[in-house]
Amino acid sequence: MKNNLVKSLRYVILAAILIFVTIQSYLHVTIGGKDYASIHALCPYGALESLYNLSFSGTFIQKIFSGTFILFGLTLILALIFRRSFCGLICPFGTIQELFGKLGKKLFKKRFELPKKIDNPLRYLKYVVLFITLYYSWKTAGLWMSPYDPWTAYGHAGEGLNSIIEEFPIGSILLLITIIGSMLYDRFFCKYLCPMGAFYGIVSKVSPGKITRDENTCVNCGLCNKNCPVNIKVSESKVIKSAECLNCQSCILSCPMKDTLKFKFFGKGIAPITVIIIVISIFFGGIGITKLTNVYQTTPAPITSSTTLNPEEIKGYMSIEDVSTALKIDLKEVYKKLNIPTTVPKETKLKDVKNFVPDFEVETARESLK
Repeated sequence: MKNNLVKSLRYVILAAILIFVTIQSYLHVTIGGKDYASIHALCPYGALESLYNLSFSGTFIQKIFSGTFILFGLTLILALIFRRSFCGLICPFGTIQELFGKLGKKLFKKRFELPKKIDNPLRYLKYVVLFITLYYSWKTAGLWMSPYDPWTAYGHAGEGLNSIIEEFPIGSILLLITIIGSMLYDRFFCKYLCPMGAFYGIVSKVSPGKITRDENTCVNCGLCNKNCPVNIKVSESKVIKSAECLNCQSCILSCPMKDTLKFKFFGKGIAPITVIIIVISIFFGGIGITKLTNVYQTTPAPITSSTTLNPEEIKGYMSIEDVSTALKIDLKEVYKKLNIPTTVPKETKLKDVKNFVPDFEVETARESLK
């Protein structure tokens, strides 16, 4: 397959995933979390944040489900085999950065690079972010990073600008910085701030798969360097060992000399189209298989008469009737404990009760139900 077609295929896949996740997160915040996955449930990093809690208490932290861990497991497999291919071929937040990068290139007619003495130290910042977020997530048994996460802010955009600024002020600022930064610098967030990318980078160091360059056929045109989204100087290395490499295949696809650049796994070359197909097959094949076996779950199980929950587990998407059923409390008692007028329909979701009772808060409701 011609290189331009493979490039187009990559962009189509990235765009499709971004559109799907965007629609899911929009429906989650506008319709409810009962039927549509949250941005947290669809992000593998949520599983890493929940790993400590799962290991020692056997439970997921709020907003994380079995499907999140399956996504994490699949991306971990990809990192071990195909390095940071999740970042380069699947990650929707990476796609957003590339889209704004293309817009920036049209506006400014060029891409910018920070001086090495600034760029190199800044790349270690994402490892600091990884350590800090994991430490506090494990310590607090919650999604500690959420208020500061630009991806979370993006996922809640459906609530409206005022809402995300109020709920995720720092995350919103970082989202804006990421967008502006991406218009100037390739994969701005990926290079400097992404904790998930830092984790995959560490894992990828043990991967037997690497991009290699044949010095005998290389004409030093520099196209590989120019097309690398993380600014690796591909033309200066025989083997790309950098943890920064996204294995997006862009350098290989931009090379005018056939077989000069190759992705090799245990020394055997694999064509870019094959890499893309295998990566996508592992990722979506894994999701498909676990869905068929009812293991994959990114939304909560329906509330039934057999459901038993603690007040701490009550969520905003649950209706007043759901609360009564899950806590085994008489419906009238629920209205009384929550100070909700009985004129409010029992099908009303807790997060929507404030439309009837302006000062109603789900957090306060949990305390009232104890």
